[in-house]
Amino acid sequence: MKNDVIYLVAGGPLSDLPQNLLKHNPDVRWIGVDRGVYTLLKHGVIPEQGFGDFDSVSPSEREWMETHNLSFNVYPSEKDHTDLELALDWAIDQQPKEIILYGVTGGRLDHSWMNVQMLIKGLKTGVSVKLEDRQNRLQLKAPGHYSLKKEVRYPYASFLSFTPEVKGLTLEGFKFPLTDKRLKWGSSLCISNELVEENGSYSFTEGILMVVRSSDAEHQD
Repeated sequence: MKNDVIYLVAGGPLSDLPQNLLKHNPDVRWIGVDRGVYTLLKHGVIPEQGFGDFDSVSPSEREWMETHNLSFNVYPSEKDHTDLELALDWAIDQQPKEIILYGVTGGRLDHSWMNVQMLIKGLKTGVSVKLEDRQNRLQLKAPGHYSLKKEVRYPYASFLSFTPEVKGLTLEGFKFPLTDKRLKWGSSLCISNELVEENGSYSFTEGILMVVRSSDAEHQD
């Protein structure tokens, strides 16, 4: 259904966006954040909402943006929350099946890491929130058992502890399987694993796990 998925596009470098992302897709709801609104409009995508202080667009770009039939949510530059957080909170309130964040990496490291931390909002609200760029897809998982499919686009699977410790981590169908292991902050134990089966699984009993599907630069798209 159309309302099941929201694509939220921020103002990160165009080079970091997945190829063909900005082609027309009638099955998703598009939301623009700051310069992401301009990016969407320039590629012929009319977002449902635009959020931001719009300090990353020029006056002429802003004037052009305002010629489109678009609902703008304008905020002051000095505020307690980033434009992305305001947009994400709005998107979560729509109660979609899934939200995918684009254009939120590739610039300042403090902003990128803050945007990764915002994935926690999905766990707290029961909405699937993912972060995706040209080489990576990230999401956070609560304790449970999950399946994973082999992907050409993202051949690597890494698991990092988002909490000080993840307990009972088990990986099946992987090149480097695990059984009932503890994964702590700062450990590289589960970096760059690969599925050897078409379908694998991972499970754990305590903590919050960051799951990263990724590719090398030469394997993008």
